[in-house]
Amino acid sequence: MKTRYKVIIGIVAAGALAAIAVPRLLKPAETVEQVYTPVVKAEAPAKGTITLSKEIIGTVEPSDIIYVMPKVAGEILEIYVNPGDTVVAGQPLCRIDNKQIDSSKISLDGAKVALDTANANLARMQVLYASGDISAQAFEQVQTSAQSARIQYDGAKLAYDLQVEYSTVTAPIAGKIETSSMVLHNTVAQSSQLCVITGEGGKKVAFSVADSLRNNLKPGDEIVLEKQGTAYTGTVTEVGSMVNAQTGLFLVEASVENADALAPGVKVQLSITSDEAENAMTIPVDCVYYDGGDAYVYTYDKGIVHKIPVEVGIYDSERAEIISGLKETDLVITTWSSELAEGVAVDLQSQGTAETSAPTETEAQTETQAVQ
Repeated sequence: MKTRYKVIIGIVAAGALAAIAVPRLLKPAETVEQVYTPVVKAEAPAKGTITLSKEIIGTVEPSDIIYVMPKVAGEILEIYVNPGDTVVAGQPLCRIDNKQIDSSKISLDGAKVALDTANANLARMQVLYASGDISAQAFEQVQTSAQSARIQYDGAKLAYDLQVEYSTVTAPIAGKIETSSMVLHNTVAQSSQLCVITGEGGKKVAFSVADSLRNNLKPGDEIVLEKQGTAYTGTVTEVGSMVNAQTGLFLVEASVENADALAPGVKVQLSITSDEAENAMTIPVDCVYYDGGDAYVYTYDKGIVHKIPVEVGIYDSERAEIISGLKETDLVITTWSSELAEGVAVDLQSQGTAETSAPTETEAQTETQAVQ
């Protein structure tokens, strides 16, 4: 009987031990996560120039453009040129039937008669004065009359010559007849436009800019313009100082060389410098972060990350100007990591090789260790 109780007690004890040991053996192994130090790249700020450009639209114009208008009204009797013709300065363009020529000729003929009469009278009085038959005062009056007749004749002659000259309209400059409104036997007014002549010089481009952009332009600055895939280089010649009341903009003109293919009046795209920072401290633009509008960067110093506030100037798609906050010897972290923060320990990757290699995804899997 006692032996049977001992067997039962032994079985119960063995079951208890099994109940304790089996769960421990079947319990999943505890995981131990291996911590890796982030690896970053860093570089010192570099001196450089950042240039920003603005695209605007301009209009091509000839360097010289003349709107020819007649100086007298009348009927067009003859036309000597057509649109597209090349003319030289002084070349006749058309002849106008100037009715004022007739009245000027009448005035000239009358002045000529008066002058001849005064000269003949002066000749007779001079003989009488020499013989003492008239006084000096009387002779002076005859001389004055002759001089007055000469002045009146010269004035009439000038008026007649001008009317004759005005009846033939001539080219004021050498160039090309761009447009013409002259029609044979049409009557033209003194203020009507007969034709447009463009000079033989190079082309220019005119465009308008806001005041902020005007302050960055000065005569001699270079601009680039493009038309149908062809680029041309221009030089600013004039920057307007008076704002256009209608547009609120300032007129700017630039000369363009070797632009014979550009027709006057066509629109071209201009690229002009809107802002520039020379010899500035620059860093990659992707290194700059913002928090509530305040800019900052991360720097590397002896294995520790520091968050440094900076003041940013102008920037383009690659580099940003740093006005303050960094020194030339600082190492700015150029790689992003979610673990970047003030005081975090990191390894610096140099020349493409990390001091401590970052784990791959497989290597970063947690290692397991069975716990007995």
